[in-house]
Amino acid sequence: MTLIAHITDLHLRPRGLPCYRVSDTNMLAERAMAALRALQPRPDAVVITGDLTDRSDPREYAVARNLLARLDLPVFIVPGNHDSTDDMRREMDAFLGPVNANTGKICYSTDIGDIRLVALDTHMPGKPTGEIGKDQLLWLQKELSAHPKPTLIALHHPPALSGIAHMDAIGLIDAPALAEVIQPHAHVERLLCGHLHRPIISGFAGKIMTLAPSTCHQVVLDLTENGPAHFNFEPAAFFLHRYTQETGTVTHTAYVESYPGPYDFFSDPGVTWPGDDAT
Repeated sequence: MTLIAHITDLHLRPRGLPCYRVSDTNMLAERAMAALRALQPRPDAVVITGDLTDRSDPREYAVARNLLARLDLPVFIVPGNHDSTDDMRREMDAFLGPVNANTGKICYSTDIGDIRLVALDTHMPGKPTGEIGKDQLLWLQKELSAHPKPTLIALHHPPALSGIAHMDAIGLIDAPALAEVIQPHAHVERLLCGHLHRPIISGFAGKIMTLAPSTCHQVVLDLTENGPAHFNFEPAAFFLHRYTQETGTVTHTAYVESYPGPYDFFSDPGVTWPGDDAT
């Protein structure tokens, strides 16, 4: 079995500064790290699909390094629109795989147990939208052709539309080109994405796209045509991707906070149901 924890959109800030005036993202990230450390069985790795920082500030990367070093797990990251490719390469090199320098992007592949992780960089300097680009797509095509092992592709901007209009407007601009590259490759098990701060599952190019919720604030679920850009504090969560040869990749939602329980299942006194032990 291979178990990969997928978290996203931490939006870390310099110590003492909230995000958007009210979101204590550093505290919420601490809670997420505690939840990851408590997992049994332990994940084989943690994948973070971008927006590790809120403003690509060196102080924010310092907070990130401190948090991730205490996980005592392999961690692999890609940049989001709030990060920076150059800054992340300089500040977070210990959490990157062997980067392919020929693309000018943070793209790499690595083996995690029975799974191959392919990381893509969709950051566009100064823009909220995302782009993979021709060089990275060419590299991806060669990578997928050369390695037929079950594969997860990690990128920040989701290629499929969600119906949340203000977020779809800042999505991946070359999604059709990505679809053309990955569609023929049956060993692509999942696309791991972030950006939308909501748990969303969708089909894309004959694959399954898993868009993880944020470890901090969530985007309000508003499927109206011109819904405003709002966030709230719905429960923070992350995904666990469990792979075995028998099942392929199965994705579970894990919540950051603790809740009452666990409790045994049992009937009221004197009441039996089919399957109960009546003795």
